[in-house]
Parts: sequence; C-alpha cells; structure tokens
Amino acid sequence: MLTPLRHVLAGKGPEVTSIEPTATVRAAVHRMVEARTGSVLVVDGDAIAGIFTERDLMRRVVAPGRDPDAVRVAEVMTAPILTVSPRTTVGEALAIITEKRHRHLPVVDGDRLVGLISAGDLARWLARERAFEVEQLTRYIAGTYPG
Repeated sequence: MLTPLRHVLAGKGPEVTSIEPTATVRAAVHRMVEARTGSVLVVDGDAIAGIFTERDLMRRVVAPGRDPDAVRVAEVMTAPILTVSPRTTVGEALAIITEKRHRHLPVVDGDRLVGLISAGDLARWLARERAFEVEQLTRYIAGTYPG
C-alpha cells in the first residue's frame, strides 16, 4: 500500500487515451472502443481539461436524448478532475478513488502527464501483490524460503 504509483505505471505503461474538447461525443466513443477503455482524458494542448467516461455518456448524452454527432466532449465531460503525482502511494490513490468516487486518476509529474491510473489498475496491482506475499509466506512455512 506504500508503493508509489510510478511502480504501478511502470508495469502498466504510460499510454493514455485522449481526445480534444472540441471532438464530438461519437468520436470520443469510437476512441474508447478502439482503446478498449471506459474513459478518455480530455486534453487541450498540454493541459488536462477534464475526462469523458462511460458514466458521462449515459447520464449527459444518452439519458437526455442528445445527439452524439452534435454534442462536443467539452459540453459533457467531467471537469475539473483530481490529479495525483507518481509519488502518490497506492493506498493514497485508493483512498481518493473510494472517498471521491472517481474511477480514474491522471498521474502528473510537475505539469507533465505521465499516465492514468484506474480503480481496475489498482485492484490488479493489489491482487498481484497479495499473491506474491502468499507465495512467500507459503515458502517460508514449508521451509523452502531462500535465506
């Protein structure tokens, strides 16, 4: 839980699916489908403008019956959004995701975007970490632990 997010990103990779705020909702959805992700970061030049998620699509476009070819992402994205540092720990990121009910956190080093962490990324990291701990404890108990 004290592991910095930079280690999680090292295993996941720095790829972030993004789109411009002027893009249509349909273009954003196509980008999400191509990337097999539930969100796109909305980026205006080098600045993070917001995030567009499946939840935004359902609540702000589909439910009210808006035309995805006419609506711009900037009109329906979630903004502003919280960002975290690569030095933020897994435990701190989990607390933010839980308390603020966010599923995605952009990771920013200074003013440079270095990745995007999702609740799923943290769950996968925790599962791998726990599996490793169980394996080490099992080896210790069985007397096969190197030492």
